[in-house]
Amino acid sequence: MPFRDGLAPLRIRLPHGDVARTLLEFLTREHPMDPWIDSMAAGEVVDEKGRRWDAESRYAPGRFVYFYRVPPPEIPVPFDLDVLYDADGIVVVDKPHFLATIPRGMHVTETATVRLRRMFDDADLTPAHRLDRATAGVLLFTRDVALRRPYQELFSTRQVLKEYEAIAGYDPSLEFPRTVRSRILKDHGVMVAREEPGEPNSETRIELIEELGDRARYRLFPHTGRTHQLRIHLSSLGIPIQGDPYYPNYTRTAADDFDTPLQLLARAVEFDDPITGERRRFESRRTLAGWTLT
Repeated sequence: MPFRDGLAPLRIRLPHGDVARTLLEFLTREHPMDPWIDSMAAGEVVDEKGRRWDAESRYAPGRFVYFYRVPPPEIPVPFDLDVLYDADGIVVVDKPHFLATIPRGMHVTETATVRLRRMFDDADLTPAHRLDRATAGVLLFTRDVALRRPYQELFSTRQVLKEYEAIAGYDPSLEFPRTVRSRILKDHGVMVAREEPGEPNSETRIELIEELGDRARYRLFPHTGRTHQLRIHLSSLGIPIQGDPYYPNYTRTAADDFDTPLQLLARAVEFDDPITGERRRFESRRTLAGWTLT
């Protein structure tokens, strides 16, 4: 089934041991608010080979079912997704704060992936890497399915120089530049990650750009990509990033609160292009609002 309005069809595998007589009975029981009879009549419920399921189709344990669902309404992220580059099979965007990279959990339509697919009417647009929802900055997508692996491997094999910028606390007793290494772990379903004793699995180089009172602007170069790595490393130094609701203390924020963005920006990515071999660098045009020199 093709993408619809930037979204892929959903897929489920029918569980064994279910007592439903028909597929319609099972789907109606699982998702009673969906118009299954209308969807089946329109040919929008199919199996793994694209064959239509209808209202009389027997329940078949182990078989796959593909279908469309209208996602629940989401609070719009009131910031634009800017295109920095569009050529050679890739699209590079400048992602705003609060916009997730991929559809997941509560954020489906309000994601960079869905916005970009709708903008270009191109279902093949796929991110080569990810940025946290709270982080703004440079994000690279591929247009061609054949290009996904080469560009994704650039990031997974650490062949990309990633440069970030952050506004955080300032401690005159800390010397910069410095490299922070630690062991970061995150449990599934837990919002925050944590540092533990043991073999380091994360590394960040931190440079001081300028300071102003009890705040400073930093340039960050992560060598690894652990969850919330930059946020944790600055917080562990006692200089947490401005606007961070997770570290050092988790604070729940309202879904429609866009007033205090995390002051972290993916400033640039730089790499040798896996297709042409040329050196490429893409830079964000955004600035961090938390830095105002007076």
